[in-house]
Amino acid sequence: MTSSAVVGCSNMQPASAPPANISPAERRELFRRGAQLWPVKCMQCHNARPGSEFTPEQWQMILMHMRTLANLPPQDAQAVYVYLQGGR
Repeated sequence: MTSSAVVGCSNMQPASAPPANISPAERRELFRRGAQLWPVKCMQCHNARPGSEFTPEQWQMILMHMRTLANLPPQDAQAVYVYLQGGR
Protein backbone atom coordinates (compact mmCIF):
# COMPACT_ATOMS: atom_id res chain seq x y z
CA MET A 1 0.00 0.00 0.00
CA THR A 2 1.36 3.37 -0.96
CA SER A 3 0.42 6.60 0.67
CA SER A 4 0.87 10.05 -0.77
CA ALA A 5 0.57 13.50 0.66
CA VAL A 6 -0.29 16.74 -1.00
CA VAL A 7 2.07 19.43 0.11
CA GLY A 8 0.95 23.02 -0.26
CA CYS A 9 3.05 26.07 -0.73
CA SER A 10 2.20 28.98 1.51
CA ASN A 11 2.92 31.57 -1.18
CA MET A 12 0.58 30.09 -3.78
CA GLN A 13 -2.52 32.10 -4.68
CA PRO A 14 -5.81 30.22 -4.38
CA ALA A 15 -7.55 29.72 -7.71
CA SER A 16 -10.32 32.15 -6.77
CA ALA A 17 -8.00 35.03 -5.90
CA PRO A 18 -6.77 37.26 -8.72
CA PRO A 19 -3.03 37.72 -9.23
CA ALA A 20 -1.57 40.18 -6.74
CA ASN A 21 0.03 42.30 -9.44
CA ILE A 22 -3.06 43.26 -11.47
CA SER A 23 -3.50 46.88 -12.43
CA PRO A 24 -6.26 49.10 -10.99
CA ALA A 25 -7.96 49.04 -14.41
CA GLU A 26 -7.91 45.23 -14.46
CA ARG A 27 -9.28 45.15 -10.90
CA ARG A 28 -12.11 47.51 -11.90
CA GLU A 29 -12.94 45.28 -14.85
CA LEU A 30 -12.97 42.19 -12.61
CA PHE A 31 -15.24 44.03 -10.16
CA ARG A 32 -17.62 45.00 -12.98
CA ARG A 33 -17.68 41.43 -14.29
CA GLY A 34 -18.24 40.06 -10.78
CA ALA A 35 -21.16 42.45 -10.29
CA GLN A 36 -22.70 41.05 -13.48
CA LEU A 37 -22.04 37.43 -12.52
CA TRP A 38 -23.26 37.58 -8.91
CA PRO A 39 -27.00 37.75 -9.73
CA VAL A 40 -26.70 35.20 -12.55
CA LYS A 41 -24.42 32.59 -10.97
CA CYS A 42 -24.87 33.06 -7.21
CA MET A 43 -28.21 34.65 -6.37
CA GLN A 44 -30.16 31.93 -8.17
CA CYS A 45 -29.51 29.75 -5.12
CA HIS A 46 -28.26 32.16 -2.42
CA ASN A 47 -29.54 35.29 -0.74
CA ALA A 48 -27.45 38.41 -1.22
CA ARG A 49 -24.47 38.43 1.12
CA PRO A 50 -22.30 41.42 1.91
CA GLY A 51 -18.63 40.94 1.14
CA SER A 52 -17.86 41.72 4.77
CA GLU A 53 -19.77 38.66 6.00
CA PHE A 54 -16.69 36.46 5.51
CA THR A 55 -12.95 37.08 5.56
CA PRO A 56 -11.04 37.08 2.25
CA GLU A 57 -9.69 33.62 3.12
CA GLN A 58 -13.19 32.31 3.80
CA TRP A 59 -14.47 33.71 0.50
CA GLN A 60 -11.57 32.01 -1.31
CA MET A 61 -12.53 28.66 0.20
CA ILE A 62 -16.23 29.21 -0.53
CA LEU A 63 -15.50 30.14 -4.15
CA MET A 64 -13.18 27.17 -4.63
CA HIS A 65 -16.03 24.93 -3.46
CA MET A 66 -18.66 26.74 -5.53
CA ARG A 67 -16.51 26.63 -8.67
CA THR A 68 -17.08 22.88 -8.64
CA LEU A 69 -20.76 22.93 -7.70
CA ALA A 70 -21.75 25.77 -10.04
CA ASN A 71 -19.30 24.87 -12.82
CA LEU A 72 -17.83 28.35 -12.47
CA PRO A 73 -14.76 28.99 -14.66
CA PRO A 74 -11.66 30.27 -12.79
CA GLN A 75 -11.82 33.74 -14.36
CA ASP A 76 -15.45 34.10 -13.28
CA ALA A 77 -14.61 32.98 -9.73
CA GLN A 78 -11.86 35.63 -9.65
CA ALA A 79 -14.32 38.30 -10.79
CA VAL A 80 -16.88 37.32 -8.13
CA TYR A 81 -14.11 37.33 -5.51
CA VAL A 82 -13.02 40.87 -6.47
CA TYR A 83 -16.66 41.99 -6.43
CA LEU A 84 -17.20 40.58 -2.94
CA GLN A 85 -13.98 42.18 -1.69
CA GLY A 86 -15.21 45.53 -3.01
CA GLY A 87 -17.96 45.42 -0.38
CA ARG A 88 -15.49 45.16 2.49
